[in-house]
Amino acid sequence: QVHLVESGGGLVQAGGSLRLACAASGRTFSSLNMGWFRQAPGKEREFVAGVIWSSGNTYYTDTDTVKGRFTISRDNAKTTVYLQMNSLKPEDTAVYYCAARYWGRVATAETVDYWGQGTQVTVSS
Repeated sequence: QVHLVESGGGLVQAGGSLRLACAASGRTFSSLNMGWFRQAPGKEREFVAGVIWSSGNTYYTDTDTVKGRFTISRDNAKTTVYLQMNSLKPEDTAVYYCAARYWGRVATAETVDYWGQGTQVTVSS
């Protein structure tokens, strides 16, 4: 069992920055890959970014929604993944969820093994 705890959400003005953190505990090891999704009101949960834990390789959604503005990273020692969000826009407003999956890449909601409780990010215009 893996437990994910997110932190760092909040209210920020457009153009501002936030850093989300997700700490993993329990049965964590190098094959547990992690990532971030988000879900805006009335919309489906969408993939944002992921990291391959063993290599540190990162990848992002194919859409241009967060390109150049969001950066995912990980801290091996703390078993924590971060999402640095810069130049935030009102359309980034959503609940952000940390996700983890054994062996495979975190990329689709259907294949995620564990979810965090979610943290609200609100960007005012």
